Amino acid sequence: MSNRWLPHAVIAVLLVALCAIVAACVLVVTGDPPAPVAVGREERPAAAPPAVSASPAPTPPPADGPREVLRGWDAARADAWAAADPRALAELYTPGSVAGRRDVAMLRAWSRRGVRVDGLETQVLDLRVVERGPRRLALVVTDRVAAVVVGPTRLTGDQPSTRRVVLVRASAAGWRVAAVSPVG
Repeated sequence: MSNRWLPHAVIAVLLVALCAIVAACVLVVTGDPPAPVAVGREERPAAAPPAVSASPAPTPPPADGPREVLRGWDAARADAWAAADPRALAELYTPGSVAGRRDVAMLRAWSRRGVRVDGLETQVLDLRVVERGPRRLALVVTDRVAAVVVGPTRLTGDQPSTRRVVLVRASAAGWRVAAVSPVG
């Protein structure tokens, strides 16, 4: 290759790299690949859109691994707190659960003070399965809780804590928390 073509080759390589970067940015921002572009003098028609299926996509089976069970339970608890619904919160615990009584009492106390909790999020930092059976699950969980609080109060940041959580599978109600105890 002569030196006369070198600048043209560098420009061509830079243009190709620039097009690739733009396409990647479009994909990252929109999640959709960019529409086809005419290259040179030859134009290519856009591909036909995929056919839409008349039947809905199959729903994946519910996951019941320990992390998914805990995630689902935490989400239901967050919903009960956001709705300020002590009955829904109590139903997440087994009858007589001390942890359940304390959680419901705290929800009622906050509600009496005019405080509402939105966006309750439990960040699981570590999870270890201690016992796993078809109707019982014992976990050692290190987590911290974050929440958006609406009302006359202010929350400080929650520090990670480690607890042993025992869940039992109730026939129609799914998993319920039977006991929560501190570890270490």
